[in-house]
Amino acid sequence: MRDLSLWRAVFGIEKTVIEDIDHDPEVGVVVSVRAAARERGRCGRCRRPAKGYDRGRAARRRWRGLDLGTTQTWLEADLRRVRCREHGVVVEHVPWARHGAGHTYAFDQQVAWLATRTSKSAVVELMRIAWRTVGAIVTRVWADIQTLVDPLDGLTRIGIDEISYKRGHLYLTVVVDHVTGRLVWAAAGHSEEILQRFFDELGPTRTAAITHIAADGATWIAHVVDRNCPTAIRGIDPFHVVQWANDALATVRTESWKEARRIARATEPRRRQGRPPKGSPPRPATERARALRGARTALWKNPENLTEKQAAKLEWVALTDPRLYRAYQLKEGLRVIFKMPIDQATEAMDRWLSWAVRCRIPAMVTVARRVKKHRAGILSSIEHGMSNGPTESVNTRIRLLTRMAFGFASPDALIAIAMLSLGGYRPALPGRSC
Repeated sequence: MRDLSLWRAVFGIEKTVIEDIDHDPEVGVVVSVRAAARERGRCGRCRRPAKGYDRGRAARRRWRGLDLGTTQTWLEADLRRVRCREHGVVVEHVPWARHGAGHTYAFDQQVAWLATRTSKSAVVELMRIAWRTVGAIVTRVWADIQTLVDPLDGLTRIGIDEISYKRGHLYLTVVVDHVTGRLVWAAAGHSEEILQRFFDELGPTRTAAITHIAADGATWIAHVVDRNCPTAIRGIDPFHVVQWANDALATVRTESWKEARRIARATEPRRRQGRPPKGSPPRPATERARALRGARTALWKNPENLTEKQAAKLEWVALTDPRLYRAYQLKEGLRVIFKMPIDQATEAMDRWLSWAVRCRIPAMVTVARRVKKHRAGILSSIEHGMSNGPTESVNTRIRLLTRMAFGFASPDALIAIAMLSLGGYRPALPGRSC
């Protein structure tokens, strides 16, 4: 009996009878097992007692277990099929593995732990499995955790955003708890129907408890939020508002660079490739186009973070391209508004809008119209200190996970590994509580 208890601990199995242990040179260690008497005759899905249906297939079934040293371990058993009142004819439950899985609980647990902490190549090499198998395992582990916990409990301040996870305009909609900074919900797609699923799962009682919602200016988010949380304070994230201005500034810089390049090509003869000959005449138009192309960092960085060289580049832009410098000032003026108290920010916002709509820079005029449309949400963010920073932080880490998730057959595995890694539900190693 002591030996059997020891082997059960080594293989990480419970409520199981070990009948025999054999070594196959081609496969590894093969452990013949059967479920304990109280665990037999149960539905593999709901685990309720069920009547026997037949003896199942003739071949014995195998499950991959944790390696024994350098040798692979397999559990082997004969399984019957049972007739469940709810699920019909299914394979009976086994206490060492999930229904339909080809790996033991301990094996799944170790793979899920590794997937949330190490690289893709390390998991595949160490566990000797395919990367798609890792995706199936983390999906199963997260599905089990979902039956034990509810990430949507206690939500009051949330952030909603979408993130691209694959080429071809494939997106995930994510919801983050701004109190804890954890990812609480994610689904493939980005539309009103997808986001409505979140509020349906949340339910009317918990939806009414939400007080603040931070998001970007997407209309599909606004429509769903207004329909489900009419009393919640909805703020437009400062990060996205400043990003609008940064994108417009990039457009203006590109226009200036293209115009300078056009002038250089029209007024200065083309040179051959390679170093110019000694005594060649200067090419000021070409040098100006090259300098505008290299001004991107100086225009995008905050003034307090500029190096001496970048500050000099910014001064050069102010002297040589007033239109581009005016766009830069508009961007900086909008950014400073978010650092002001609400009473000063309200007045500064009106002055900025008046300036921006008259700046005669089409890209900035478009930003001004967009800011005016979302003025109430932007001021709400300033008044209540709302920011989608926690959501953007989660998005950044999801992008890292996305690079790991290449090879998964569906976004479900990516969502599962994201919830395990960023939702506060990292699995423990087999045999450990944390």
